[in-house]
Amino acid sequence: MSRRPASPHPSRTRTWPAALTEERPRPRRIRERPGAWRLAVATVCFGAFMGQLDASIVTLTYRSLSAEFHASMAAVEWVSLSYLLTLVALLVPVGRISDARGRKLLYLYGFALFTAASAACGLAPSLAALVGARVVQAAGAAMMQSNSVALVTTSAPRGRMRAALGVQAAAQALGLALGPTVGGALVSAAGWRWVFAVNVPVGVVALVAGQYLLPRTRSRTAAARFDRVGLALLATTTTALLLGVSGASGLPFPLWAVVALLALAAASGAVLWRHLDRSERPLLDPALLRCRAVVTGLGGALCSYLVLFGPLVLVPTALTAAGSSELVAGLVLTALPAGFALAATGADRVLPRGMSDRARCLLGAGVCTAALAAMAALPLTAAALVPLLVLLGLGLGCYTPANNAVVMTAIPTSSSGTGGGLVNMARGLGTALGIALVTLTLHLSGAGGARWAVVALMPFAVLAGVAAGGGAGRR
Repeated sequence: MSRRPASPHPSRTRTWPAALTEERPRPRRIRERPGAWRLAVATVCFGAFMGQLDASIVTLTYRSLSAEFHASMAAVEWVSLSYLLTLVALLVPVGRISDARGRKLLYLYGFALFTAASAACGLAPSLAALVGARVVQAAGAAMMQSNSVALVTTSAPRGRMRAALGVQAAAQALGLALGPTVGGALVSAAGWRWVFAVNVPVGVVALVAGQYLLPRTRSRTAAARFDRVGLALLATTTTALLLGVSGASGLPFPLWAVVALLALAAASGAVLWRHLDRSERPLLDPALLRCRAVVTGLGGALCSYLVLFGPLVLVPTALTAAGSSELVAGLVLTALPAGFALAATGADRVLPRGMSDRARCLLGAGVCTAALAAMAALPLTAAALVPLLVLLGLGLGCYTPANNAVVMTAIPTSSSGTGGGLVNMARGLGTALGIALVTLTLHLSGAGGARWAVVALMPFAVLAGVAAGGGAGRR
């Protein structure tokens, strides 16, 4: 068989396209370092930090946006809502694509898209342009978040997976804690546009670090025709659910629209399940959703993030109603993510080495329930809330890495991107439901709403423990 003559410019015909469509290996001196996996986890923490910083910082721009664009607060809310709707709808399909095309590749493209869209947000000439840029930014965030857990679990040695997931969770908590402080300072000193512009230099650094420090994908699923019907049904289900929940918690929708949206979410979810079961190449392998450890772990992730984000609405409302300033409320609130970060990074050093993930989940859920019970019984003052929020954060910081390890251990390595997308989708839904639950309880309960909101959160802390007891360690 004759060979084709060599190309006179092989670097142009092979190297340049490969740089865009194939994952670049790490330099050998980095790849062969004993602690190379720590460098990969640290790189993923850039995305974890930026995602939560962005989620908690944008709400502080509402007043400035309303004044500059002469828009109502209901219109300004779409700056956050459009981001959340896009993110949750894309997490699973992007994870599926990443399992086939390469998780490092999609993660880096996501960072590039997120960074470019952040710059566009900062330069937006109108509210409509800002909302559109936020949709693009959310698409980039979905490419990052669907691969973040997968990159951590495939980079870290099996015995260090829980610790690595704890570091990632701590980075998320740090972004969540700094968001209100950084956002308030930026809006006050430089204006709302810098809330988005601050992502750009961090994104550039993370892109360079990711190219050299993240490992290539070793285990992939077979590339197949994309399930467009499944994607449409998943997007319909999550969008209708989030809009219905947002309408129930204060978005100016009539009651009939809220009921219709929730009914649509239920109907499209049922059709999606039937489609996944019958499709030859489904968007999501139904076998994953039949694994008890996966299903209960995702339920636990939803409940734990509901418990985490509920107080982020409740505490400022309760303290400002009692006469405290917004600065005091923000400082008190940092106790929750601080406790989360402390437990997520330090639990392995304090708890017995032989303690199972199931036992850690049960311990964390129990601590959360006790902290919420104390909040329901004691006065909601700054002095009482600080230690209780630290305790609640400690419980969540113990629970979350162990629960994530349960889910990711039960999912085949070749589907880890899909699994990471599922985990982050459960987190997104839990975030939305936590905010909605507290907002709705405060609206319906009048003067005693703050205490009733705490009571409303308690069953979900218990459910997180039930999920851990029912599914951890079982296939």
